Amino acid sequence: MPASLIVVAKRPAPGMTKTRLCPPLTGEQAAHLYECFLLDTLEIMRQVPDIEPIIAYLPQDAGDYFTELAPDMTLTPQRGASLGERLDNLLTDALQAGAKQAVVMNSDGPTLPVVYLETAFKQLDEYDVVIGPSQDGGYYLIGMKSPQTQLLRNVEMSTPRVLTDTLALAEASGLSVALLPSWYDVDTVADLEHLRDELTRLGEGIAPNTRRCLVQTPLHAQDDN
Repeated sequence: MPASLIVVAKRPAPGMTKTRLCPPLTGEQAAHLYECFLLDTLEIMRQVPDIEPIIAYLPQDAGDYFTELAPDMTLTPQRGASLGERLDNLLTDALQAGAKQAVVMNSDGPTLPVVYLETAFKQLDEYDVVIGPSQDGGYYLIGMKSPQTQLLRNVEMSTPRVLTDTLALAEASGLSVALLPSWYDVDTVADLEHLRDELTRLGEGIAPNTRRCLVQTPLHAQDDN
């Protein structure tokens, strides 16, 4: 069985998706923007050779949406009460199903270089764990070649200490860790401005869906009148 590349994703919904971008975006604009992130992230995954691409989705009834969005990919619902539990279940399930390596990534970085994902799998030939640090103190990617439940369930997620705490647990467990280059998630208005600036410097073929969406989306407070 090939290595597994898993993306965690949510079905876009106004008022439920990318709410930290509202305002200046409306709920509908934020949901549409996230769908564009998803489309570009899935295309990044398709460029990674010799992997099984998997979409791990929420909510539980979103299977039809993702089947239409990416009929070429394996789908699985996320399981677990917390983010750490869900990530652990995804990686453990893939590895126990026979994947020689499993990497899980987020869907908030539509310009993530493909080479970072390729490097993640190469690093797992030598290291126990690979992590892609995020600029907010978390990570955009974590991968392993055997289940490491403690790295996911024993860390308080969504804090600026996620990476630091994960590395400390890995060291305490005697695990070797490879770090990828840092990248950023698009969660805040400042991140969105960063993304806009980055796209002006990149070739037109990078993140085409996000690029088109941002051309159509004003970044200013909505008129209340």
